[in-house]
Amino acid sequence: MASPLSPAYYDRWNADEQARIDEDIEKYRKADAAVALGAPAGAEVTVEQTSHAFRFGAHIFQFDQLGSHERNERHQALWNGTLEGGALFNSATIAFYWRPFEPVEGRMRFDPAPEDSEEWWNDGRDPRKERFGRRPPSEPCVRFCEAKGVWKHGHPLVWSNTQWQYPDWLMAKLPKGILAEMLTDDRSAVSILEQPMETVLKRLPPEFPAQVEGALRRRLEAIAARYATRMDSWDVCNESAWDWAHGRLVPGAPLSRSFHHAWMPGDYCRWAFREAMRLFPEKAVLAINDYQLDADYAAQTRDMLARGDKIDLQGMQMHLFDPDQCEEIAAGSELRSPAQVRAQIAAAHARPGLPIHLSEITIPAPGGDARGEEIQAVIARNLYRLWFSLPDMAAITWWNTVDDCGAPKEPSVSGLFHRDMTPKASYFALDRLINDEWRTRLTVRAGASGAVSFRGFRGAYRLSWRDASGALRTADATVS
Repeated sequence: MASPLSPAYYDRWNADEQARIDEDIEKYRKADAAVALGAPAGAEVTVEQTSHAFRFGAHIFQFDQLGSHERNERHQALWNGTLEGGALFNSATIAFYWRPFEPVEGRMRFDPAPEDSEEWWNDGRDPRKERFGRRPPSEPCVRFCEAKGVWKHGHPLVWSNTQWQYPDWLMAKLPKGILAEMLTDDRSAVSILEQPMETVLKRLPPEFPAQVEGALRRRLEAIAARYATRMDSWDVCNESAWDWAHGRLVPGAPLSRSFHHAWMPGDYCRWAFREAMRLFPEKAVLAINDYQLDADYAAQTRDMLARGDKIDLQGMQMHLFDPDQCEEIAAGSELRSPAQVRAQIAAAHARPGLPIHLSEITIPAPGGDARGEEIQAVIARNLYRLWFSLPDMAAITWWNTVDDCGAPKEPSVSGLFHRDMTPKASYFALDRLINDEWRTRLTVRAGASGAVSFRGFRGAYRLSWRDASGALRTADATVS
């Protein structure tokens, strides 16, 4: 059957590009290992990779919400910290969005209530219409990941978005007149959302800046009290590059007004990292995260690093929210071509050596039919290979793994699975990469000293051989 992607698409992903990707994967994702086993000279040693150092992830926002126990089981089987059982992901992004996490001031949704149970969700409820849809309580997700040895990434601690993050009860601390003006008067010279901050502060209640900072600090302290040593990484500050580039992050100011019209601590991104550095242990991986992949984001990150902020990971989002974009790509558009992807990531990357997390990716299947699903699978395979080949790439997170489970305005056909958890072509494409092509399995011979040498993908390994008596022996090793 002819490919639904055009010759122009394959011209962009030509043999030379594929060879370059293969060479870079070999160079950056593999390493040489020498392991002293004490095996008999010449003994045959089986080398089997048991886990990846690279983090292949997805968000786990649909935890126990897919409508049946069988669907939930198939969904959860996608995660495992080892390569046993053919799981796809070794990393999970866990939701900590402020508004649904603390719907009432001081009451945080760590532990499940009756309406968070699998049985409640299995009773015909549509997660898209329920206020906690895609927002399960944190503790069941964390415990699930702990049991499976899965990397746990919290998202997000601080974000200025009023639609998804900022709690209504905090906004309600403003006088009703100001709230009404925020909703009704958008003339740039009159609206409180556009007036100079020194003017605005005179109109706001004098206690409001302290209330904002105090509420945010209490949130972070409560999360850290439970998860400081249990979570692995955090998106400390989300999507602040636009505010930084437009002068809305003001050091020393009591309050700032974000692009999303949220009232935040003055220099809220640096404030967030300073709080995270105070509350979380040194081993916690702290990330900045943004969709704005340009020189402003790189400059903001460099500025914060230069001022002593602990940024261990730079998150980058690469969403294709319009399925027509995949049609354009299939027709040969420059969008998401190898050259465009490399240039965009290079422009946003703060500095060589800083690990990158492709923290949110979306690739739809245009049309939602077999043709569109094949387009999705080919695009996903090529992009994953390219992303995996980049030297500072550390993790890739697919955003919505199940069709028809995204947020409003996110495409309904961007999953690796249909709504009933039957797999799509894109799932098989990623499974072949992660569990087959990028997994080292080989046999080597022990040298005269009983040691073995081999080259493999970075991660954990199990080595097995028979000693002089014929008994089976095993040893664990790491390729790093």
